[in-house]
Amino acid sequence: MNNLPYYHVDAFADAPFAGNQAAVMPLTQWLPDDILQAIGEENNFAETAFYLPDETGAADYELRWFTPTVEIRLCGHATLASGHVILTASPDLDEVAFRTRKAGILQVVRDGAGYSLGLPAYAPAPKPLADIATLLGGDPVDTQFHEGRYNLIRYATADEVIDLRPDLKALGALGDAQFICTAPGKDTDVLSRVFVPGAGVDEDSFTGSAHAVLTPYWAKQLGRDSFTAYQASTRGGYVHCRLDGDRAWLGGRCFTVVEGQFQLP
Repeated sequence: MNNLPYYHVDAFADAPFAGNQAAVMPLTQWLPDDILQAIGEENNFAETAFYLPDETGAADYELRWFTPTVEIRLCGHATLASGHVILTASPDLDEVAFRTRKAGILQVVRDGAGYSLGLPAYAPAPKPLADIATLLGGDPVDTQFHEGRYNLIRYATADEVIDLRPDLKALGALGDAQFICTAPGKDTDVLSRVFVPGAGVDEDSFTGSAHAVLTPYWAKQLGRDSFTAYQASTRGGYVHCRLDGDRAWLGGRCFTVVEGQFQLP
């Protein structure tokens, strides 16, 4: 048997058993992609993050993420969870940088009792999304889009978003797109729900990459560079969002709930 380090982390959570679960698995060399995908399927979390030291010198580590069905371009919560694992083991470090294959360099920085996660800011642009709006339901007041994957659908009230019952099978047939449903919040500035059925995640518990889109969108709508947000999944997740030029900074906490070994034959 080959034993791999394994961490189960709740990210963007105010307490354990909230936010979004991620499996974090440090490696010393890349395993074959089919093995990485099989591990992602076995873990059955929204994402499993794999990282190893970055030999290019561009960052501290190279990082990849797998859902139960596909490798994805960007995952925020599993990046935050990976930074949490590294910084917990290295208390003298204040930040860590990850080189990714599609999303550039990502950062996790200590911030009080939690962390700040630096992602690229993906500013969406207006686009008619009538067919998608029909599958989601409700009566959107704005629809926007960013680069082939991120569909932002805004509603007038938080209750409309909470009450959505989308056609997940039909949305999943559209590929691994994200469907980000959002409105002004109740106890936060912004509320959202995020559906990614084409990537094997019907409704995500908390989606950092969606907030890379929500941050520039709502910063413009609210007329200020920072705001609070809540993702209204069953588990729920809170985040502080801040736009800084072309970066979206997401503040949140993490909790390690399992630490052990993953056994490979």
